Amino acid sequence: MTTSSAALDDDETRGTTGGTSEPADGIRESGEPGADAPSGRDRTIRGAALLATLIALPVTLLVAVLAFSKLSPDTPAAAPSPSATSPRAQSTAPVEMAAPALADRPATVCRALVSQLPQTIRDLAQRPVTAGPEQNAAYGDPALTVACGGPAPTVPATDEVWRVNSVCWHPVEQADATVLTTVDRETPVTLRVPRSYQQPLQWAAPISNTIVATVPSGGAVPAGCRG
Repeated sequence: MTTSSAALDDDETRGTTGGTSEPADGIRESGEPGADAPSGRDRTIRGAALLATLIALPVTLLVAVLAFSKLSPDTPAAAPSPSATSPRAQSTAPVEMAAPALADRPATVCRALVSQLPQTIRDLAQRPVTAGPEQNAAYGDPALTVACGGPAPTVPATDEVWRVNSVCWHPVEQADATVLTTVDRETPVTLRVPRSYQQPLQWAAPISNTIVATVPSGGAVPAGCRG
């Protein structure tokens, strides 16, 4: 059987729409497959990048703040406090003290002691005395006093003695002060510590250092001070 040229023309005409071939199954494919896909992917990538940036920025700032806080001190540095050894406000009037006459040897030892005493004891500044500056010294207000060359103390066997910086002291409690006297030196030294200062043995420490350097040991040392 023969197919006419008109029929062929009709088939060609139906297979072509506006110059575009029609597939046999009637489903038309886009002339440019995936033409819109690159644009959509670009928008998705840019959106994801922007979101990542928005998330990363506050995280970065938080890490920076935490790092700075670790490096920075927790609290501002406090202003330097006054030195514990700076003298406190006190009277500068001479302190009344007795000055008994001394033999040559004790007088020489006492002059050596007083000349080497510190200008301050903790926060107490040295003050003038009314008598015997070559054998007496005073500090602070109320006055802590150092007297050199007095009589040797009598130490009952039951009394306590205390060794402070290699010097042995015998304490006697009075109403307003603790009186400490050396019992292991050839020339006795007496330290009177007003009750308001408390812990009298701590005040004896700097005096002990000067005594070791200037007053020779001697006398009958109590058993409690032998070491």
